[in-house]
Amino acid sequence: MAAVEVHKFAQCITCHAWSRDRSMIAFCPNNNEVHIYALLQGKWEKLHVLQKHDQIVSGIDWSARANKIVTASHDRNSYVWNLEGSEWVPTLVILRLNRAALCVKWNPRENKFAVGSGAKTVCICYYEQENNWWVSKLIRKRHDSSVTSVAWHPNNILLATASTDGKCRIFSTFIKVVDAKESRTGPFADSKFGEQILQLDLSFSWSFGVRWSPSGNTLAYVGHSSMIYFVDDVGPSPLAQNVAFRDLPLRDVLFLSERLLIGVGFDCNPMVFAADLHGIWHFIKFLGERKTTSSGPRYGSQFSEAFGKLYGQQKHGLNNDANEHSRSRGGVHENCINCIVPLGEPGSSKVTRFSTSGLDGKVVVWDMENQADLSEYL
Repeated sequence: MAAVEVHKFAQCITCHAWSRDRSMIAFCPNNNEVHIYALLQGKWEKLHVLQKHDQIVSGIDWSARANKIVTASHDRNSYVWNLEGSEWVPTLVILRLNRAALCVKWNPRENKFAVGSGAKTVCICYYEQENNWWVSKLIRKRHDSSVTSVAWHPNNILLATASTDGKCRIFSTFIKVVDAKESRTGPFADSKFGEQILQLDLSFSWSFGVRWSPSGNTLAYVGHSSMIYFVDDVGPSPLAQNVAFRDLPLRDVLFLSERLLIGVGFDCNPMVFAADLHGIWHFIKFLGERKTTSSGPRYGSQFSEAFGKLYGQQKHGLNNDANEHSRSRGGVHENCINCIVPLGEPGSSKVTRFSTSGLDGKVVVWDMENQADLSEYL
């Protein structure tokens, strides 16, 4: 089995992040706090509780090199936390939002971070040395609804966003005082801050979890209609494909390599997608063991089964493979998985370990080294 560690830290976890050496973990237990645990003598013990937000913390990211934690919350604020001595000291970030902050990510060089919000706005934040504070530049009037996820391209300039308007967009985030001129390479070298490079209208439902492949050549994001979308050759003539599956929708994705991707979401079980030698993506398997409910007399339809569940009745649908498949849910996790984080050196071309957290309060570490059937894709 791929799950090598299972930790029950809270009743519910909204997001989590690791320190570089994986000796500490920060997570939000579905409230306005961030708890930091450390592995001491083989046991996880609570070291710090970061208390500055007024509402649920919706995003956490821990920079590997600078050892800074950035948090975003429904209270419309973001803080950058620095470890000074034995205490984490917060610095307020000027976001200028009038709706909740929903997600946050450091860029690969860790000199900027992006905050997606319910204000249809993306904040690109950077540090002003002369004023000793974090400020933001806003990408406005580009989204028609909340920005649910952000992902940085390896070049530190391009940013992909997913939104509940069903679209995935790519923007330039070049800031003259922060980014070096040599970082502006490729076909978008002359793009200005906030310029929309590409808009993808592949999904007809809410869009979540967007991520770049390690090389930045492929972009993936998910829709709430149980579909995942892959885009190659991002530019004037992108190549797009989608994979539909009959299980519950995904919430987040992670590339393990150029040809292997993990998706997590409402099915409570990581899903493995892979690309063949021709670049065609398809679903491979569920990563964890699935729990299958016992079956009784079968009659009615899928509608009657759903109607029966609504009123607490035990009804089953027709005897077909799709219906049997839909009744197998979960595995190690017992509720929706809402966060997936890679473990290892930042910028690596291959990820073999990653962690997931969900509404069941568990953090699970997965190891892909022993997955012989997937070795050709890693």
